[in-house]
Amino acid sequence: MNTAVKNNDNMKKVSAVIVAAGSSSRMHGIDKQLLDIGGMPVIARAVSAFQQSEIISEIVIVTRDDLIDKINELVSKYQFDKVTAVVKGADTRQKSVFNGISVTAQDCEYIAIHDGARPFVTQDIIKNTVDAAIKYGAASAAQTAKDTVKIADENGKIIQTVNRDTVRLMQTPQVFEKNTYLSAMKSVPNSEMFTDDCILMEKFGKPVYCVKSSPLNLKITTREDIIFAEAIIRRVEND
Repeated sequence: MNTAVKNNDNMKKVSAVIVAAGSSSRMHGIDKQLLDIGGMPVIARAVSAFQQSEIISEIVIVTRDDLIDKINELVSKYQFDKVTAVVKGADTRQKSVFNGISVTAQDCEYIAIHDGARPFVTQDIIKNTVDAAIKYGAASAAQTAKDTVKIADENGKIIQTVNRDTVRLMQTPQVFEKNTYLSAMKSVPNSEMFTDDCILMEKFGKPVYCVKSSPLNLKITTREDIIFAEAIIRRVEND
């Protein structure tokens, strides 16, 4: 249990920004945010994890304009009372994140950015990543590599073998001190084009610390991922 949550004098205010503004182009016509997995939409499962987290003070959802009404209906259906806003996304991930951050509470100290298409994030992953961000200023859930990692050229020829012990596969949540993040957005050139929030911190010169995550914290990106998601649900139900 995080003592910062129990001690109101030391409590850090953490706002979650759930990003669900993508086009789902790799899903070939399936809208992954509203996809039913085990009786609950993907986006609702993701939001639910942060709703249940004691360390999260508020939730902002960023989505496509055509999904705002549907997301609001889900917020009401599942009684996500930590959700303070559902806002329109933009044409890039970074701009969408900024839209979400811009409506977080003024006294918010940290932001936890999470993919709406990662429905199986756990309480431990959220807590551990937030704890690391409070300690270091910037942290991200990440998975270690199991396979041998190679670097290949444009023709597919292997040119280097990477020590997989040093490789991390980045996931979310990614948690940052809010003012540092906003300063990076203003000062790093072309920041709106980054596809990962950690890149922004790296370019700003702010170290990001990796927190051990789980392969179950997958992001639903392609139709094949649906198979894995349904298998995770079956495993959870059996446990």
